[in-house]
Amino acid sequence: MLDPVVAQIIKAINFDNFTTSEVRSAFLALKKDPELEPANVRRMIYAELMKLVRRGWLKKKIPRLKGQTKFSKTKLFNSKNIPVKAMVIEHVNTVKTDHSHQKLLSKLIHYKSELLQSLGESEAYKEIYHDMPELADEIQPKYDMARDNNTKLLGKIKAIEEMIKQRVI
Repeated sequence: MLDPVVAQIIKAINFDNFTTSEVRSAFLALKKDPELEPANVRRMIYAELMKLVRRGWLKKKIPRLKGQTKFSKTKLFNSKNIPVKAMVIEHVNTVKTDHSHQKLLSKLIHYKSELLQSLGESEAYKEIYHDMPELADEIQPKYDMARDNNTKLLGKIKAIEEMIKQRVI
């Protein structure tokens, strides 16, 4: 059983050929919990990814030279069949379930999925730059635009999360 946030990240269609650190960055961006220790999160994510490697859903690529291990989805990878742990609710609050609240939740999910896609785009530009530095002039503006988009999406996510928090009774 996988952590639901890790599952959400790796299910993204454009999220492939990634490192543990990239998944950790997306995880921390989605969780927005300042108490989380990045090193502990990276270890937890590595363990989660290794579960999928053992199932044959991910392939682990270890670089010849010292560097970051990459994971890529295999043909067996099926985002619909990833077993996900039930989310533990520590404190149950009554939440207003009117139409506005449902709309906020829908927007939050949409922006989080857009953020994952944008993070994947940023990482792809970075990878292309490292593989083909001669394309730097073409890549840099696109990379900068993707990073700006990441920041805007994080702002939208934060605003909606604040609105949802205010609506908790």
